[in-house]
Amino acid sequence: MLVMTMEQMSAFLTEHFPQGEKFGVLSELGDNWAEMRLPVDAEHLRPGGTVSGPSMMALADVCMYAALLGQIGPVALAVTTNLNINFMSKPQPDCDLIARCNLMKVGKRLAVGEVWIRSEGSEEVVAHTTLTYSIPAER
Repeated sequence: MLVMTMEQMSAFLTEHFPQGEKFGVLSELGDNWAEMRLPVDAEHLRPGGTVSGPSMMALADVCMYAALLGQIGPVALAVTTNLNINFMSKPQPDCDLIARCNLMKVGKRLAVGEVWIRSEGSEEVVAHTTLTYSIPAER
């Protein structure tokens, strides 16, 4: 059940994670899912004209954070304990990246989700990520 609105989540991220917008901007938030957009610019590119792996990893991580907090509320100290990413194809360097996180399980202390990243305008997956987050005992 969604416990934070899009507006509340955006305000929370701005206050507690102000550097986060360079990793992605929340575009949609739903029950057990979130979608973020990364406006790709020169800062995100690596040699060879593609989006860097660290940029895609950060996008996936922040997207999972938003999806999880949408379910458990504003718990700033929920943290990543595992992130596994598979780079599937080359993203377009002149298109925004779109990340979609679906939560697979939200328990009392751990949450697991997966994120699919694609270039805007394409259905081809450029990266697939699975993440586990630790949820602090005291909320």
